[in-house]
Amino acid sequence: MKIFFSLFILVSLLFASDATIEVVKKADSLSSLAVEDASLNYDDTFKLRFFKSLVADLNVISLFNVDRHHRISEYDATNVLVANKDMNYVLRYKMFKADNGILNVEMKLFHDNEIVFSKRYRVNKKNIYMFITHAMAYDINEFMGEPSVAWMKRKVIFSRIIAPKKSEIIIADYTLAYQHVIIKGGLDIFPKWANKAQTAFYYTSLNPLKPTLKYVNIQTAKVKNIISSDGMMVCSDVSEDGKKLLLTMARDGQPDIYIYNTLSKRYKRITRYSGIDVNGQFMGDDKIIFISSRLGYPNVFSKNLNTGVVEQMVYYGKSNSSCSAQGHYIVYEARESSNAFSENTFNLHLISTETDFIRRLTATGINELPKFSKDGDAIIFIKNYKSQSAIGIIRLMHNKNYLFPLKSGKIQSMDW
Repeated sequence: MKIFFSLFILVSLLFASDATIEVVKKADSLSSLAVEDASLNYDDTFKLRFFKSLVADLNVISLFNVDRHHRISEYDATNVLVANKDMNYVLRYKMFKADNGILNVEMKLFHDNEIVFSKRYRVNKKNIYMFITHAMAYDINEFMGEPSVAWMKRKVIFSRIIAPKKSEIIIADYTLAYQHVIIKGGLDIFPKWANKAQTAFYYTSLNPLKPTLKYVNIQTAKVKNIISSDGMMVCSDVSEDGKKLLLTMARDGQPDIYIYNTLSKRYKRITRYSGIDVNGQFMGDDKIIFISSRLGYPNVFSKNLNTGVVEQMVYYGKSNSSCSAQGHYIVYEARESSNAFSENTFNLHLISTETDFIRRLTATGINELPKFSKDGDAIIFIKNYKSQSAIGIIRLMHNKNYLFPLKSGKIQSMDW
């Protein structure tokens, strides 16, 4: 047993930094955590809703075996509840109204019956309580010294198809518990955040005569047209500084990739191929990856913007129709079945440009449009399975997947 343990530690040290290697954290090795509710002023329905949101977030950070029992306690009690005395950690919180009805939350984290961490939160509106639970999980993760999960606090923007030729663009949290419809009334698709602060976004409107890229300033509610093109107009990526866009346009009948400068308002054609080049993604300052039909089927290629060299990046899968890059990692969608009479299976795979390893990240359904978090810790994607649409989160180093279903409609595309 000691020999096996030593080998496991050695393998973990060698490969834990490589996300293409599956490093499985066994559930039995995680610390146990219980949650105690000491809330005031709110009804039992809302208390349970908040508790379930918090437990879900604590599970997503993947540090604990979280007890799902909803137990009531006194916030100022010296000891944890008897039922939780054997837990490694106990999180106690209190929701209460203050300052003209504002939702306040105080929390304490106990370890060995001693308070090791505490903090207070507040939001103006009760219906955005889930952003408090996201912040609580984020802060506990930081206290435990783990890699940042800042993506938990970011907003997701997505387009939902609700009827033929009709959609809505929605801003939500990553669990879809909060949803705010910001664009409606037509066929508006492919939303993309315009900056890191998430104060503006781009989207494609198919309502005018030509597909048109529009820009929305959320703070001022102003909308302006950016550029139009016959056939196709999609903003597939925005540079880190927000000054450059990767656009897919079909100005000559076939879709190609262009770089658009938001300051000069000028664009430059990047690919020139008689087939299909779409879904460009920045891969550093001088390279992009994109989907192309150059092999007779969709696959992932890269292009060096300085030398013009085009290189095939993926050698597994025959219909690789979407991708995302982060550092030297690429996640892509591949069709893994060919059934003319039912839905095919599309799974996500992870590769590194520095190794030959391929890691499959999903197993069933249609998994598409993956997107790395800014820090590369997680991947968000769309999953369609058995007539239900959901947002999925993959924790790469924890080897865990989480799904958050959409109650109605179908997710067309999204960004975070």
